[in-house]
Amino acid sequence: DLCGAVGARSTDIAEAAVCANTAMHHLLLGLPVAQLGRAPFVAVLREHGMGQILDMVPNHMGVMGSDNAWWLDVLENGPASGYARFFDIDWFPLKDELRGKVLLPVLGDHYGSVLENGELRLAFDPARGEFSVWYHEHRFPIDPGEYPRILGHGLDRLEARLGADHPQALEFQSLVTAFGHLPTRMETSPEKVAERNRDKTIHKQHLAALCAGNADIARFVEDTVGEFNGGAGGIAPFSLLDELLGAQAYRLAYWRVAADEINYRRFFDINDLAALRMENDEVFEATHRLVLELLAQGKVDGLRIDHPDGLYDPVQYFRRLQESAALAQALPVAANGGGRPAVKPLYVVVEKILAAQERLPRHWPVHGTTGYDFLNLANSLFVHPAAAPRLERTYAAFLGERIDFDELLYRSKRLIMKTALAGELNVLAHQLSRIAETDRHTRDFTLNGLRRALAEIVACFPVYRTYVAPGEVSTDDIRCVDQAVAVAKKRSLAADLGIFDF
Repeated sequence: DLCGAVGARSTDIAEAAVCANTAMHHLLLGLPVAQLGRAPFVAVLREHGMGQILDMVPNHMGVMGSDNAWWLDVLENGPASGYARFFDIDWFPLKDELRGKVLLPVLGDHYGSVLENGELRLAFDPARGEFSVWYHEHRFPIDPGEYPRILGHGLDRLEARLGADHPQALEFQSLVTAFGHLPTRMETSPEKVAERNRDKTIHKQHLAALCAGNADIARFVEDTVGEFNGGAGGIAPFSLLDELLGAQAYRLAYWRVAADEINYRRFFDINDLAALRMENDEVFEATHRLVLELLAQGKVDGLRIDHPDGLYDPVQYFRRLQESAALAQALPVAANGGGRPAVKPLYVVVEKILAAQERLPRHWPVHGTTGYDFLNLANSLFVHPAAAPRLERTYAAFLGERIDFDELLYRSKRLIMKTALAGELNVLAHQLSRIAETDRHTRDFTLNGLRRALAEIVACFPVYRTYVAPGEVSTDDIRCVDQAVAVAKKRSLAADLGIFDF
């Protein structure tokens, strides 16, 4: 009833009602959760004149644990991974130790303590012929190019067991050499990436076959893994695992390190959620394959897009989404200048938080927001404005001071940039510093000065973000940037205010 009554006037309420009704019927009809999206469930929805809206999170994905194949491939192969361009990783940060590496702030204590407590364990999968380091449920694959550090350690023991001229001993030594000759992680040409991916797979299969076919080789590998895990006692054995980890495409670190040194974009400050480069066509196609299949099959009727403001270019994403949906559903795409659809064939609502004076960008090919703005309006029906002065007096009495909301908001933004998002601010400051260095008029602006100016401007920003893109700068965007810079300039105690003009 709610859908029918208000659907034509408020897509937000209609979407909420459809989602609620879908869940309610799902339970009332006795269908198991696993049936969601399957043919029987969809058929029952159709019988009741209903559809379903799928919640999509295009900005990021969970990467910790042991089940994200794309992320694990990046950890194994670094910049040479076929998925390295899927994630927003800075492979060349200012800190030399992190060049070509991903900082992984997952440890519950300082790295050295975790290592020497035996919480990091090297493991060998004999069926797959591959090595990984485990930290509780987290798996960190070992670079196959570094397998010789393990397989070549104490090789004389294997020769003593089998004999130096034993065919399989010689075969094993040849395999160790082959692993060492793989293209390196920094060789990123398509040819080298393909060669590395092909040969590492073949070498792993070869290692698995040798272990399966020769008990002495299997025992040698098992014993060597035990040594790397500190089996011989004392501090020295942990040096083996420490050196092995130091040679990987990642650096394991205490979780508190993330705020200052993280070099992959996250969902806010949540280390487990790594940002995707959705502006990359290949990434879009790979992440939306299932969704487009469900649309083509008529099993999904609309999408709720979570946190589009995390995307590099939201409008590009929505245009591609509508065009792809039209193709998936075999709908005619009427050209509207630039080959874009003249209509919005797919019902799309977005999770967008709007400031009081802000409006959803008109050029976004979406049908509305998920309803935060509506909820603010609805909530106002239950607030008696005449009670505000009494409430404010009570609050001020409790605190012992009166607080200006705008000033509190400003200080809170500064606090978050100083703590949880310090790493992100550092990245922006370094990028701006590189730009300043290219011009003789601006090269004297220091890194610290630029960082302070950026922090001031961000703290004074009137909206969540702007949508500046190549060739697309709206008057609203310009107004927001100008306002933030002007207010920041007035607040600043810097001796040289020209840095704000820059």
